[in-house]
This record gives sequence, structure tokens and C-alpha cells, in this order.
Amino acid sequence: MSETIERRTGGRILVDALAANSVDTVYCVPGESYLPVLDALHDAPGVRTITTRHEGAASNMADAYGKLTGRPGICFVTRGPGATHASNGVHTASEDSTPMILFIGQVENRMIGRGAFQEIDYRQMFGGIAKWVTEIDHIERIPEIVAKAFSIASSGRPGPVVIALPEDVLFGDAEVPDAPAARIAHAGPDRRALDELSNLLAAALQPLVILGGTGWNEESTSALQRFVVQNNLPVAASFRRQDLFDNRDPHYVGQLGLGVSPKLAERVKNSDLLIVIGSRLAETTSSGYTLIESPSPRQTMVHVHPDAEELGRVFQARLPIVANLHSFALALDNIHPVPSARWLEWTSSARAGYIAHSTPPQTARELDGVDLAQIVAHLNEVLPEDAVVSNGAGNYTVWVHRFFRYRAPATELAPTNGAMGYGLPAAIAAKLREPNRSVVCFAGDGCFMMYAQELATAVQYGAAVVVIVVNNGMLGTIRMHQEREYPRRVSGTALTNPDFVALEKAYGAFGCRVEETEDFPAAFAAAQASGQPALIELRADPRQSTPSLRLNA
Repeated sequence: MSETIERRTGGRILVDALAANSVDTVYCVPGESYLPVLDALHDAPGVRTITTRHEGAASNMADAYGKLTGRPGICFVTRGPGATHASNGVHTASEDSTPMILFIGQVENRMIGRGAFQEIDYRQMFGGIAKWVTEIDHIERIPEIVAKAFSIASSGRPGPVVIALPEDVLFGDAEVPDAPAARIAHAGPDRRALDELSNLLAAALQPLVILGGTGWNEESTSALQRFVVQNNLPVAASFRRQDLFDNRDPHYVGQLGLGVSPKLAERVKNSDLLIVIGSRLAETTSSGYTLIESPSPRQTMVHVHPDAEELGRVFQARLPIVANLHSFALALDNIHPVPSARWLEWTSSARAGYIAHSTPPQTARELDGVDLAQIVAHLNEVLPEDAVVSNGAGNYTVWVHRFFRYRAPATELAPTNGAMGYGLPAAIAAKLREPNRSVVCFAGDGCFMMYAQELATAVQYGAAVVVIVVNNGMLGTIRMHQEREYPRRVSGTALTNPDFVALEKAYGAFGCRVEETEDFPAAFAAAQASGQPALIELRADPRQSTPSLRLNA
């Protein structure tokens, strides 16, 4: 070993490997199992350490970072209970195709397999939800394994990697050379695939583009928009990917997911060519595999995905294309525009259907509390183009996805796996990453209480997010299903909530309550002007399950 290599602890070697891969933020709940890492972070001025109040929140923040930047979000948690808590964010990253690396403290190598304090076999625990799970059993392999983790997390279909860190590896020391930063290889479309796509498009009468997946940026979404405009194609977004195409563009026709427009659903069925770019067309996007049938869709399908294993796994496409989405979008500039007069009415009517569905109805109010559609419409008017809107899971999200019009990539932070509690940690991560952008979190009362303690994290780090809590005193989604399956037999879905405004003020932040729709604009303006983390509680009528469904119906 060369004498010019500094002798370092395992913790320092690991942090240096993160810095070599341009890591600037880690999210964690500290634990004694990885103290050498925490010590090394003390002397790593280019890496910001964000301490959360729950490991689930830390892993959700790492997922949000991955969505915003396209680079792996980094999370550290302690062994045992810390790992089980953090599994929430790992599952979200897996379902959402988000690059993430979760580091977990582990017992010493000599104790592994003995059932030591807080010991877990992480390969078994995370084997079904992570792209790769490993344990670093020799200090000399830290740079190698960290570089491999970045490569796996970011290549193909991005996703989470889990690395266990035995204590003796972290506390030990060695002369170990650093590895270079991981270089990510991407597949691109070949000329024959582009020619075949062009021919299929030329033969189509009712084409439809469906967008999804991760790996997009401003350049690739702009290239996609050029292709869409030149060919006058209608564009739909897959579940919680609405920010991939400007919703104000006359070619955008809506989202495929919870609360899908019945007219758009019918349009998918009637399409004769689906150009699916990035989306896996999972259960929610495909309405339980009814809009697009498996394994053989009725529609001619072009399926573009960065992971070859996803192509043909559920749907047998006429033209499968393995390609990084950025590369594919740029390659679309090489396709000559197709004369599209024959589907002019098809595209314009699809857009008209979207406008009708996404415009809040001006009807007499028969319910108490706020009109959530008008709340979302107001935010459409006042939020800047690059504002980030986050949410977790619950019926309240149907209003957000239906009535809010996203304008730019990396502005929608929402879990496709339907994880409650995601919105607040994600919003904090976004505000810490981009402090000059407006960040609004929507949450139901049940959803918010999953990670309400992260208000303390927001206050500690000065993340001036605005949290809008829709309070209807129940777990609304489950209650809706309950009433459908077992009418008037309410069981387990009622909630007794704290005073949300008092709670927010107890954390040292801004809080207010809105019970009438017309009071919201002033409340929101005051929340933004406060310069602090802020919470606005909206009182909602529990009878209203969705914009069109009532519990008593």
C-alpha cells in the first residue's frame, strides 16, 4: 500500500466516497451504530446533514431529493428499529423508480447470525423492494461498493439500494484508495426503432402519448414537447407524473390515475396507437389493467422504457424500445413530423374534455366547510410556475390531481405507492433544496399526523413550507370504501384530532384555520408572508368523499 494514502476510519472512507459522488445532503436519525460516519460528516463542509424526527421521514426526504435532482437521495439510519421505520421510503422509491441509497448501521461482523442486539438480516428484509441489498464486510471494499451502489441506483430503471455497515468496519481504519465517481451508462434508441415508430404514427388515426417514469429534465421535456406540437398529439400523464408536460399546453389531455376522467379513460380504450414513454402502466395508471389489457393490448403499443426487464413483463408491445428517457426524447428531433390533419379533431376534443373535467364547477354549495376545488383553483392562479406541490395519500389528493395544473418538471412530489405521510417530509426536502421556490404540501388529517413531528424539523432548518391540512375528522379513503362494502357500519375510521393551529404554534411556526372558502386567499397570503413554516387547517365536510361522490350516496 502506498504511503501517500492517508489512514482513515471506515466512517471517513465512506463519507469521502459520498463526496466523490457529489453528495451534498444526507438525511438521518442518528444512531450509535454509525457514529464514525456522523463524526466524519462533522468535517465534511460540502455535505449538509439534515436530522429528522423519524426514520420514515428521513427516507421520504431522500426519495423527494431523488425526484427533484435525478441523483440518489442519501439516508442513514441505525440498525433494527431505525431500518424498519426507514423501509417506508425504500418502498416508495422502489414503486416510484427513484434513485436512493439507504445506509444502515449493523452489529459487528463477529456477532452476525447470533441474534445480537437489534440485528436484522437486511438482505432478507429488503430483498423484495430494493434493487440491491448488501453488507460491507471488509473496510477495503467501501469505495468499491459505494461506487457500485450509485451505479445501480441510477442506471436502467432507477431505484433504492440498501447497504448495511457493520460497526467494526466503520470503527476500523485502513489505507484505502478512493474510487472514482460512478459513471452511468444509458441506452439510446436505434434508428430502426425510430423509423418504425414514425411508420406506426403515420398509419394512426387516434394516437395518444402516455408519459411517466423518472430521468426527465428540462431539456428532455422540452424535446418531447417539440415532438408533440409538431405532430399535434394528445398527451396524458400516468399516475402522479403530471408535471412532465405543461398542463396549460393545448395538447395536454389529463392524468390516468385516481379520479381519472371517464372521457379520458374511454379515449385510451379507443386509441389505435399508444406511445407509452417511461410509464410502466401499473395498476393505478391502467385502472386495474382494464384501459390497457395484459398481456396483449387491443391498441397498437409503442413502449419506451430504460429497463429491458420492464418491457414485455406485463404488456406485449408491438414496438418495445429500451432507451433512457432523456436520450429518447432528444432522438425524437430526428423524426420527420407526420401530417396530422386527420386527428386534429381527436386531439382538440380530448383537450376540451380535460378543460371541462379540470375546471371547478360553479354550483350551489350543499356542503359545510370549504370548497376544496376553489382552494386548488386559487393556488393555480397565485403560485409561480416553478412552485412545488407535494402530497401523501387520501381522497383529498383527488382534488389536487384534478384541479391543479402543473407547469414544469420536478414540481409534483407525490408517491405512486400511495404512502400516507409523504407530503410533509417531501415538502421540507424540497424547500431545503430550493429555498427560493414556493413549496406547498397538501395533507389529510390522517395523512398529516403520520409525520406531524417533522414540523420541528422544518422549524429547526428554516424550511418555510406551507402545509394545507384538509380536516374531515376521519380516514376518508377507507371510510369511502367501507360505506361501499358495508354501508352504515363505521369501524375504525373516525379520528379525534388535536388543535392543528395550536400544534403549529407550539412548534414556533405560523398557523391558522379556514372554515369558509372565501377566507382562504388571505390566509394563504399571510402564511407565505410569515416567512416561517406554516399550517392552514381547512375544515371540510365529512360527507364529501370526492368532487362528485357523497358518503350518503
